[in-house]
Amino acid sequence: MIDHDTAEQFHAEALSASLTVRDLHASVAWYRDALGFEVEREITREGTLRAVALRAGSARLLLNQDDGARGLDRAKGAGISLMFTTRQDVDAIATRIKACGGSLVSEPADMPWGARAFRFRDPDGFAFAISSPVSNEAPLGGTATG
Repeated sequence: MIDHDTAEQFHAEALSASLTVRDLHASVAWYRDALGFEVEREITREGTLRAVALRAGSARLLLNQDDGARGLDRAKGAGISLMFTTRQDVDAIATRIKACGGSLVSEPADMPWGARAFRFRDPDGFAFAISSPVSNEAPLGGTATG
């Protein structure tokens, strides 16, 4: 049994996600175009592209090509939602997602805990939220709307 009063707390520096997608090339293009992720590296096995590591700031995603072993039409991401936090203008990000053919689950709105946030799903159905602190300061890459 662990003594929780004396045990050292876990201090993570980042969280990365690994997602299995139906169409690796289409998903890479969507994350690049709709969200602005950059390709960090490509992983090939036996000459075939199997995964792509993406990054946006300190956020990392690994997209893996689904091999179909569990059925290509199975539900993806059920029971989990991932949140990106940023100081950028979330309204502009939401507009970019919609311009790339994405749809939002909820439009950007001010939240009672002092953030502006919205929710969306990627082409495979994985759920995400993007949140930015609400302040009178200009968000990175944007202008103050206060």
